Amino acid sequence: MNIDIDRYFDACVGSIRSLVRIDSAQAPALPGMPFGKGAADCLHAFLQLAADMGFETHNYDNYAGEAIFGEGEEFAVLAHLDTVPAGEGWTHPPFAGEIEGGRLYGRGAMDDKGPAVICLYCLKALKDAGFVPRRKIKLIVGCNEENGWECIAHYNKCAHMPAEGFSPDADFPVIRAEKGILQLRMEFPLLHPPFTDFYGGERANMVCGFAAAEGAAFDPTRAAACGVAEEGGRIVARGRAAHASTPDEGDNALGKLLAYFSPCDEEIAEAYDVFFKDKLGLTKFCDDTGHLTMSANVADFHIGLLRITADIRYPATMKRWQITDVLDTLALPYELLHCQPPLYNDENGRLISTLRRVYEEKTGQDGTAVAIGGGTYARALKNGAGFGPQFPGEPSTIHQKDEYISLENVRKLLDIYAAAISELTE
Repeated sequence: MNIDIDRYFDACVGSIRSLVRIDSAQAPALPGMPFGKGAADCLHAFLQLAADMGFETHNYDNYAGEAIFGEGEEFAVLAHLDTVPAGEGWTHPPFAGEIEGGRLYGRGAMDDKGPAVICLYCLKALKDAGFVPRRKIKLIVGCNEENGWECIAHYNKCAHMPAEGFSPDADFPVIRAEKGILQLRMEFPLLHPPFTDFYGGERANMVCGFAAAEGAAFDPTRAAACGVAEEGGRIVARGRAAHASTPDEGDNALGKLLAYFSPCDEEIAEAYDVFFKDKLGLTKFCDDTGHLTMSANVADFHIGLLRITADIRYPATMKRWQITDVLDTLALPYELLHCQPPLYNDENGRLISTLRRVYEEKTGQDGTAVAIGGGTYARALKNGAGFGPQFPGEPSTIHQKDEYISLENVRKLLDIYAAAISELTE
């Protein structure tokens, strides 16, 4: 059906800016706010926007919420309102929603507040055009996607999760498969640590952009070779943050700092070899969804133990035990912090083929389904797929400084998502 998308563009951009201005990275829990005040405020703002549009809304204890349109067999659009921390190095304020050069800057602009708001405006556009879906569309928004998926677990306790749908939190053309995810923390005992403190990273799923050690001797020659420096009495390594599913797009500061201290301690050298030299040979695992990736992203030093948290994305046809069996050969204690099984879809099924066709019709580009290392809410569905917002060939700033969504792409996404939702629910 024909929809005047331009009619909704300005309001949509304004709403994205409003939500970007709320810092919704996970914070300490407060009464009635399991992920902190920012996440709760963002959820309230989103649901109020949906209610003002005339949609039925539900807030499930500030874990997650939903806007509902239509009746019948359920169909899900799954997005999230939480973000990773802003991190350092921004040239545009991360929570201002600034627009410059045709880009809307801010943490969450692409991941995933922007797409969540765009999908909500698509529902409004469809409703205003007189579209009557034959399915109950549930636009579900969570507040803990970046850090454990407790939001989805709580939603499943309070409401009914549809069997089918898509998540606008991935790449185009359409995602047929997602690698499995393991996040683990491994401990390395240091009998004679060469520092009094060691720390780095912010989130397991975010390539470490900054790491530092205190109370350590500084060797200028070794520092130059490893890319570290002395700043204010600390030995500091700086890198570039990126999504952990694509660690090659970042520059891991933790690896630089471990390399600097490796000659000083066998256990530190072991940690460096395991996570940055692939001592265990994990990255040799591969299938049609790609090679295993491993990114050590968080570190701390506590009571003689150097603790390192790593994010592993393993091929979608593999089982978790195939990875843990290799890890067990180290005979070092580790704890599995977060695990998600892979997603593997039939690319010829109605969901994938419809999304592919919509993408091809709207862009004129090849819509062949692809596999990714990222983990999306699509895994929460029996038949789910990731569908945008990242276009092929465009630079990704997700989980990086100066995250942005282009205004041109806001228009494109309004058009694409409206068509996809209508075709899958008519």
